[in-house]
Amino acid sequence: MDHVMDLDEVVAEVTARRAAWQTAGIVVDSVTWRDSATPWPQRLETDRATVSDPDSVGFHLHSSHKHGAELRLVVFRGGWVDADFIADIDDAGVISTPAISSAEAFGTLIDTCVARVFSLQDPT
Repeated sequence: MDHVMDLDEVVAEVTARRAAWQTAGIVVDSVTWRDSATPWPQRLETDRATVSDPDSVGFHLHSSHKHGAELRLVVFRGGWVDADFIADIDDAGVISTPAISSAEAFGTLIDTCVARVFSLQDPT
């Protein structure tokens, strides 16, 4: 897999938004890492120090105010993102995401996803 994304920089984008999200009632669970250097099936790790060659990083956000709202994102170092969500009982699915090539582009993407799922006007 090509190394398009620096996944540590992607995590920094989430970390930079965490306080604002907490104020808005959005909880960010532990970041999960997958190490491409480990044999299949690869475990998800929460300790970055145990991952020598990260090929993806995952985030789970959920609302403490809006019952059931949640967003799960997995960012792959190849530049693609999987995004699944539940905004409410009648609004759930997959968010179509473009290929990205920078942590800043991921920051813009996650802002859009958070605004969509948690009905925020200004997520940062």
